[in-house]
Amino acid sequence: MPARTTRRHGPRSAAAGVGILALLGLAACSSPTASAGDETDAPAASVDAVQLIAPADPGGGWDQTARALSQVLTDEGLVSSAPVENIGGAGGTVGLAALANEKDAATLMVTGLVMVGAVETNASDVRIEDMTPIAKLTEEALVLVVPASSPYKTAEDLIDAIVEDGAAISVTGGSAGGADHILAGMLLTEAGVDPAEIPSTLNYIPNSGGGEAVTMLLGNTVQAGISGVGEFVEQIEAGELRALAVSSPEPVALLPDTPTLVEEGYDVELTNWRGLLAPGGISTAEADALTALVTELHDSAGWSTTLEEKGWADAFLVGDEFRSFLDADIAEVTDTLRTIGLVSS
Repeated sequence: MPARTTRRHGPRSAAAGVGILALLGLAACSSPTASAGDETDAPAASVDAVQLIAPADPGGGWDQTARALSQVLTDEGLVSSAPVENIGGAGGTVGLAALANEKDAATLMVTGLVMVGAVETNASDVRIEDMTPIAKLTEEALVLVVPASSPYKTAEDLIDAIVEDGAAISVTGGSAGGADHILAGMLLTEAGVDPAEIPSTLNYIPNSGGGEAVTMLLGNTVQAGISGVGEFVEQIEAGELRALAVSSPEPVALLPDTPTLVEEGYDVELTNWRGLLAPGGISTAEADALTALVTELHDSAGWSTTLEEKGWADAFLVGDEFRSFLDADIAEVTDTLRTIGLVSS
């Protein structure tokens, strides 16, 4: 079966398509006259607090995103408080289940490509489609790394070793079925491994937070790692990890000397997107107020600075554009997971 090249490059910006409502946030509790799913024009109560959920342990991309959101929301005066709660496990599907039971309409959970894959690999009963999509925020390249003492100097060195030695070479990354796992599978497919053999060839060790992956790599308990550039850049700059290649179509600003996978001879590109979901069944007024709040955040100077510092590409989408993107991404990721043998047909 030929290798499948997955390209996920959303627009770098998009018109918000919503007016700035008089409501800058939602109440910790919805208006007593409006129930969840109420489609009347009754406004949500105007209270300036929002709850953020990072569906992973501290240290990873979702956690970094949630905490950056919290800081910008409060620093810019858009809300008075935006606490972050970590609910890790099963590629974000534990957090997704918590969001499904959330009664506070003023709740935003970070989501993204990792969760799309994890829903499929974990056969989750709760799906992203059951929630209320609010916004796509960012895209980020992935980076393939090894410990500084590793004998593997190039991406080809590492991939050839995996093809030859199989499970003797362990690769850590985010949750099973997520972006990191998908990229590893795509690279082996590109290297000529039969997709049906990938599960037995690839010794992939998932983790629920970027900090755990760093610990494993620095302790030399794994031979390689894959994650977002922002999660490994500090250790790369310190000389503790060696970056072999990035998964974006062009080199990234934070790692200007690191080649792309295409430059290394692998026709594979994959960027990891992140966005926000609200609980399912909230009213149109509540969803519009959250969308307006996130639009103000996106347009702020503080968020522009955050994007630059983190090396995240602006990929803002809201409304029907985000819904359409999400539907297409779910279908594409599901097909890719089947193609590279990570879920059954």
